[in-house]
Amino acid sequence: MHAGGAERRGVLRGVPAHVRADRHPPTEREIAAWSTLPAHATTSGGLAFAVDSAIRMFLQHPELLYRVEIGTPVAGETGIQRLDKNELATRLSFLVLGRTPPAWLIDAAEGGGLETDAQVEAAARQLLEDPRARTRIARFHGMWLGYERLPHGAALTRAMQAETRALIERVVFDERRPWTDLLVADDTFIDQTLADHYGLPAPATTSGDWVDYGDSGRRGLLSHGSFLSGFAKFDDTSPTQRGILIRSRLFCMTIEPPPPGVNVDEPPTSVDDPDACKEERYAVHGADGCAGCHDLIDKVGFGLENYDQAGRYREHDAGRPECTIRGEGELTGVGTFNGPAELGALMIEAGGVDACVATQLYRFAVGRYHLDDADLNFIDRLVRNATAGGAQLRFDEVLLDMVASPAFRFRREGEGDGGPNGD
Repeated sequence: MHAGGAERRGVLRGVPAHVRADRHPPTEREIAAWSTLPAHATTSGGLAFAVDSAIRMFLQHPELLYRVEIGTPVAGETGIQRLDKNELATRLSFLVLGRTPPAWLIDAAEGGGLETDAQVEAAARQLLEDPRARTRIARFHGMWLGYERLPHGAALTRAMQAETRALIERVVFDERRPWTDLLVADDTFIDQTLADHYGLPAPATTSGDWVDYGDSGRRGLLSHGSFLSGFAKFDDTSPTQRGILIRSRLFCMTIEPPPPGVNVDEPPTSVDDPDACKEERYAVHGADGCAGCHDLIDKVGFGLENYDQAGRYREHDAGRPECTIRGEGELTGVGTFNGPAELGALMIEAGGVDACVATQLYRFAVGRYHLDDADLNFIDRLVRNATAGGAQLRFDEVLLDMVASPAFRFRREGEGDGGPNGD
C-alpha cells in the first residue's frame, strides 16, 4: 500500500506508481490513512472492497488531479514561497515534457540533485533529450500561435501539423539554430497532400521529405498552412485578425479592443459601394478613431492576402475574379513587403521577435499571462544573455537559462491569472 522506508528517504530507483502520479514520496499522514485499509477490509467487505477503496482514494487525491505548488515562505519577502524539491521537479518536468516527472528526476530531487543552478540546468538538458520534449515544445508552439486545432479534414490537418513540427524540431532540437530561422527557412517538410495543396514540387518519398520553396514566394513558418489557417473570419481570411496574430503573438504588442458600439461580428462594408472588393471595404477601418490600431494590423494582414484560409495561393478575392489581390503589406515604421517570405525577413530586421519568444515561453512556464516589472526585468535579462555579442536567441538556450535561474525555484502569490481574456 505504501513505499518502504528506503523509498521514503529518497532511494527511488523503482519508483512506485503512486509516487510517480502524486510526484512526491508519501507523507506520514498519507501512509497513516492508507494503513487503515487492511482493517477496513476485515470489517467492511473483504479484500475486494479494500482494494476498491484504495483505488478511489488514490484517484481522488488532490495531488493526482492538480499540480500543487505551496512552497515555503521566504523570510523577509512578502508573498514569495520557495518550491520544495519535488515541486521544483514537477514544474521542470511539466514545462519540458508536459507530464509528471520521470523516475530518474524524482530520484534526483529526493537525493539532493536539484539544489544548485547547475544541477537544475543539467536535469533540463536531460529532459530535452527525451523524445517527449519534442511533442511538448511542438504543442507549446501550437497553442502560442493558434494552430493546435485546424479547421480541415484529418489528412490535411495531419500533413500541416507534421510540416510545422518538422521545422520546429530541425531548428530547435536537431540543429540548435536561432528561433527566428523558423521565419526564413528556404525549404519545408511536405508530403504529396501538401505538395498538391501548395503547388510545390512533389517530395522524394510519399511519406514526406524536405522540398525547396524555389521562387514560390513562400518561406518559413509564415508560409505554413497551419499558421495561415488560423484566425479566419466571415468564411474568408481576415487581414485584421492576421495582423493581430503577428503583432500580439510574435511581437507581444497589446492591441486595444475596438471602441464600444463597434460591431466586430459584421464584415466591413464600403459606404459608397457595398459590393466593393475586399481591400476597398477594409479601407473603412482608416476612418475616425479606428485608424491608429488598424494601421498597425490591417497593413500586415493584407501582405498575406494572396494566401487563403487554408494556406493556398490565390490571385483574387474568394469568388471574385474581378478583385485582383495585390498582396502589398506594410510593417508600419519598418518597411513594405509582399508575402510571407518578405514579411519574415522584415520582422527579423524590425527586432522584437526574440524578446517576444522569451516572453511567451516565460508565460507558459509560470502559467501567468499578465506580467509585472519583476517579470519583465527577468525576461530582459534572459534576452540580453541569449543575444550577447550579437548572437540570435536560441529557444533551447533561453529555456535552460530560465530554469537554471533562482527565480524558477520560487512561486509568487497571485500566479495563474490566465490569458488576456481571463482564460
